[in-house]
Amino acid sequence: MFAMPSPHPPEFRRRAVELARQGDKSMVQLAKDLGISRSCLQNWVNQADADDKSSGGKDRSDRLTTAEKKELAELRRRNRQLETENEILKRAAAYFARENVLPK
Repeated sequence: MFAMPSPHPPEFRRRAVELARQGDKSMVQLAKDLGISRSCLQNWVNQADADDKSSGGKDRSDRLTTAEKKELAELRRRNRQLETENEILKRAAAYFARENVLPK
């Protein structure tokens, strides 16, 4: 499964976060000027705060960093794969167990 590409490039997001942190405009006005929703801008700021936390910045939230989110997604994908492989092995073991019990 592939993630949809973001409609806004990373540089746009970084610049939007910088402008929001400057505080020259309200979040509502800045979001309107950028053509995004206030909640979208707030999410970007919150995520940037979490990412800054991982690089020694202030601990402002319990939000996962971007790197942690990527790692979690990869671990979940790997877990699903292992569960599938385990189920296949269980079925194969049951099949061969039945085959050894039946008279020939």
